[in-house]
Amino acid sequence: MKRDLQPHELIERSIIKKFRKTIWNPFTLAVRQYQLIQPGDRIAVCISGGKDSMLMAKLMQMLQRYSEVPFEVVFLVMDPGYNEINRNKIESNAALLHIPITVFETDVFAVANNSEKNPCYLCARMRRGYLYSKAQELGCNKIALGHHFNDVIETTVMSMFYGSQMQAMLPKLHSTNFAGMELIRPLYCIHEEDILAWKQYNDLEFIQCACRFTENCTMCDNGGGGSKRQEVKILLRRLRRDNPNIERSIFNSIHSVNLDMMPGYKTGGVLHSFLDDYDERGKKSE
Repeated sequence: MKRDLQPHELIERSIIKKFRKTIWNPFTLAVRQYQLIQPGDRIAVCISGGKDSMLMAKLMQMLQRYSEVPFEVVFLVMDPGYNEINRNKIESNAALLHIPITVFETDVFAVANNSEKNPCYLCARMRRGYLYSKAQELGCNKIALGHHFNDVIETTVMSMFYGSQMQAMLPKLHSTNFAGMELIRPLYCIHEEDILAWKQYNDLEFIQCACRFTENCTMCDNGGGGSKRQEVKILLRRLRRDNPNIERSIFNSIHSVNLDMMPGYKTGGVLHSFLDDYDERGKKSE
């Protein structure tokens, strides 16, 4: 007699079957293409409680189960000062998904929200530092964050429009402050609309943003406020009406930057000009 599947098993089956092409395949592609996981890794999968990090946790759990590459995972939840509703929601979702979380407390919200100068930047910086530190304490050599395809595109556009530079979001990078630690982004090739579709298909609810400025928006889907990132989201949505492939084009462009046609570029913190070797290149073309 065929047994009824548990909720977490139905959610896992949806990933493998219904969302195989849009979630599971892009996830495993990113892991392979960018060499995100090596044998013997111990990875702290960082869960904020939103749809992205919760899906990432489930994907990493499933990958560990099926992969021929041996690695360990710790599902790490940093409580920066959540209210009771948000904390309970994270814990209940983890139980629903059968994800064994490790929770630790910090004072991030208390410190950041009392800062008059750029509290969002301070909050993000403190969060990252606490996560690296705790992961290292638990014997991990990597932390995994839930940034997806659209985050990559939006970051690239924002750097041009508001940062006056061409700068993307790497699929992995070495920590400059925690020796031997590395950050990986397993959702790098997964589109946000597909994460939303998975969430809605399974009738799941996750917290969106739990900071003291926006905590009344605990069950939102589309990002809040009038932030620059939200402005870029709206702009890209408009551009997509005329060119459905606009985001894919941006994504492909950051993988094929032609430095020969750039008037300036920076590497290792040093700014270079096309004039540095302009005459030499001219001689080679003669």
